[in-house]
Amino acid sequence: MIYDAVIIGGGPCGLAAALSLQKRNISNIIIEKGNIADTIYRYPTHQTFFSSAEKLEIGGFPFVHEERKPRRIHALTYYREVVKRSGLTISSFEKAFNIKRSDKGFIVLTEKEDGTLREYRCKAVIIATGYYDNPNRLGVPGEDLPHVFHYFKEGHPYFDKDVAVIGGKNSAIDTALELQKCGARPHVFYRGESYSPSIKPWVLPDFEAHVKGGTIGMTFNSEVISIEKNGIRLKTEGSEHFYSCDYCFAMTGYHPDHKFLKKIGVMIDAESGRPECNPETMETNVENFFIAGVIAAGNNANEIFIENGRFHGDLIGNCLQDRLVKG
Repeated sequence: MIYDAVIIGGGPCGLAAALSLQKRNISNIIIEKGNIADTIYRYPTHQTFFSSAEKLEIGGFPFVHEERKPRRIHALTYYREVVKRSGLTISSFEKAFNIKRSDKGFIVLTEKEDGTLREYRCKAVIIATGYYDNPNRLGVPGEDLPHVFHYFKEGHPYFDKDVAVIGGKNSAIDTALELQKCGARPHVFYRGESYSPSIKPWVLPDFEAHVKGGTIGMTFNSEVISIEKNGIRLKTEGSEHFYSCDYCFAMTGYHPDHKFLKKIGVMIDAESGRPECNPETMETNVENFFIAGVIAAGNNANEIFIENGRFHGDLIGNCLQDRLVKG
């Protein structure tokens, strides 16, 4: 079988693209290395979204929620229900590891968890892989020690422990608040001079209250020099000092993986990390090779979210519909 399109990535933007193609009778399959909405599954257990429920909706399926802002569990329930009701074709726990050109389009090579190799032939490819798999590393000695993490799930294991949190944006602030709630002693170290303007406005007052009350430590103008078994070494305003801790969370953000794009010939802006694409169709400089979701934002992951990336699918669908009809 030759699919009209293979979609790599089963997050909200990949699902939205598949729904858009389905509505236009464009055959497609989603290849997802985990299960649907895998990135959201890996969010902190009690994560609350920036967006209201209606701004997370895809494919015309209503996201009915009684609270103003849904949490991780509500979003997972919603996206599962969308897949169940729409009957999308999804191959989960299958990792795409290569894409090649063929005389009729592309060949996507994959591997299942049991080692089974597969190939999918298609006329178009849509990359909707997000960025959460690739943390921004500090690049300092000790970053790979077993007590250092780039992801945070929940605070209970760190009860009554001293925990360093590196970073100053939403992931770091949320991590510190969850740690404090569970009885840990978090201290945030941020290289900026003041609080980041990107911090959720309904969260910052709570965080500042904890800092003023002494239940969360906060140090600005901090540069991590190294991480050691019993703490981290920092330079703060020109002076070097050592902070003793039991655990360390480097919450310094994430970046997209461009290996598929580069290998197939997509041009990537060296400075911004932004792939070349037509904003009206989301097609890259490679014909019939599209991107959807946050990967289109390059290194600025704060530019595209579910609430705006979900519309990329309709742009792609319109383009492919016109092209397939004419073809």
